[in-house]
Amino acid sequence: QVQLVESGGGLVQAGGSLRLSCAASGSIFSTSAMGWYRQAPGKQRELVATIPRGGNTNYADSVKGRFTISRHNAKNTVYLQMNSLKYEDTAVYYCNAGVLERRSAHIKDYWGQGTQVAVSS
Repeated sequence: QVQLVESGGGLVQAGGSLRLSCAASGSIFSTSAMGWYRQAPGKQRELVATIPRGGNTNYADSVKGRFTISRHNAKNTVYLQMNSLKYEDTAVYYCNAGVLERRSAHIKDYWGQGTQVAVSS
């Protein structure tokens, strides 16, 4: 069993900053790509940023230059530093990770439970 637990969401004024964290725990051999997605009310879930185990990061155009994704492989943790927040960044943010479990030959996709980010204008 693998769990992803997010933290760091909250209410912030426009222009402010928040840092999200997501820690994977359980029977983990290694993690592959990790990322953040978000879903605003009445909208579909959308990609925010992804980071492979080694390689280039990827960002949605709407957050480029404001958000930074990073990871700590030894801790199986991914972070999202969000600066210059805008009202339209308000959403539930979900962590995603590809996990190779111990005694498994396949990478499985896992999601966190989501953390609310609310930006007041």
